[in-house]
Amino acid sequence: MEYSVLENAHAVLLPAFSTTQLSPAVKNFLDHGGRSILLGETREEYVARRMNRQRELDETNETLINITSEARSRAGNIIVAVDQEIAGIRRLHNLVPPFPAKEELKTISTEDFETACKKTALAARALGVNCFLGPILDIVTGINPWLQGRTWSTAPDLVARISSSYIRALQANNIAAAAKHFPGYSHIELDPAIAPEAKNREPLDSFDNGFFPFADAIDNGVEIVMTGPAIVEAFDPENAASVSSAVISLLRNNLQFNGLVLSDDLDAKAILRGKPINQIAVEALNAGSELLLVGDHEDQIGQLATAIITAVDSGHLDTNLLNKAAAKVRTLSDKYQL
Repeated sequence: MEYSVLENAHAVLLPAFSTTQLSPAVKNFLDHGGRSILLGETREEYVARRMNRQRELDETNETLINITSEARSRAGNIIVAVDQEIAGIRRLHNLVPPFPAKEELKTISTEDFETACKKTALAARALGVNCFLGPILDIVTGINPWLQGRTWSTAPDLVARISSSYIRALQANNIAAAAKHFPGYSHIELDPAIAPEAKNREPLDSFDNGFFPFADAIDNGVEIVMTGPAIVEAFDPENAASVSSAVISLLRNNLQFNGLVLSDDLDAKAILRGKPINQIAVEALNAGSELLLVGDHEDQIGQLATAIITAVDSGHLDTNLLNKAAAKVRTLSDKYQL
């Protein structure tokens, strides 16, 4: 089937929102080629690393089933993603069986952990969710306010073992996993979401151990890798990882990743660095990102789709590049269809 530029421009966007209703903008997005949504959380919930008490009380299985069903009624096979991390943000709170506690992760057997992940995956599928934005593979050895409370070990081999177990168990039970945040943020003093000057300034050799969990995740067939939301000076001193061709080439060529490359939130101040998000979206696609995480703010989704179409028409974005990215998103949404 041949798709229009308009449909492809929508297919490469992943709108995130914290409510349990589809906004008019998201409905329009799904009606015009959108193939993914992120059921997100508020900034306050993100910072607290847990859903607020009122959400936990009010949000039921039926709530999630209704919104995911409505989304599919508009777009067919789509990716419905959530942040359901091993030891950090758990968007589905008490609607699914929990992962083992942090203190258990260092001693739990691979078999027992995969059994726990299978239970979580099956419960999430029943809600209409088919993608977890996890595991977090950053080996945090220094300051990192952004990932504080979301990582659980600094041992690369242990992080790799548990994370790859998570990936295998989820994907065997039809939940796509997204390993994050490549190339790794061992030390970053500021929060990239709110600080334009946030950077990882660690030397090149500091990444040797940090790459191991990513390489292991790729060897275990992880479907998606999310790139990071800030500059990593060792690889690209000018562009945040999600808009860096150097970083994405490293992922493709050195780590031999052939799956879907997902940007981190393009609204992050450390990605924007003063540039308009329409420009950043085109730069991210040109750099090799294939699915762009963006917030559902007013008409931002529609504006971004228009900006991508304009870039194709003007020659600032190659049509084939957009077509291939959109095709990969559709292929993944079809593979994990409910």
